[in-house]
Amino acid sequence: MDINEIMKKAQEMQAQMEKLGSEIASKTYNGVASGGLVKATLNGEYELTGIEIDPSVISVEDKEMLQDLIVIAVNDAVKQISSAQASALGSVLKG
Repeated sequence: MDINEIMKKAQEMQAQMEKLGSEIASKTYNGVASGGLVKATLNGEYELTGIEIDPSVISVEDKEMLQDLIVIAVNDAVKQISSAQASALGSVLKG
């Protein structure tokens, strides 16, 4: 393989990564905690775009539990984005 072929292949891989990155960024990812009592929605750029909280977990006496559930839901969505990115990278590298 000569240098021109290597450069062409690198450009193709870069274009694929940009396309897949755009696809991931345009999607939404829904994280859940405690069976759906708290739901967090993030876009593919890791921005929190929405949160849903079941009224049954809203309690002044137990605000720490609610805070923990929010963190769990957000982290669940973050893991989904990271997984999508890793899968996309793997598909490009397998070529």
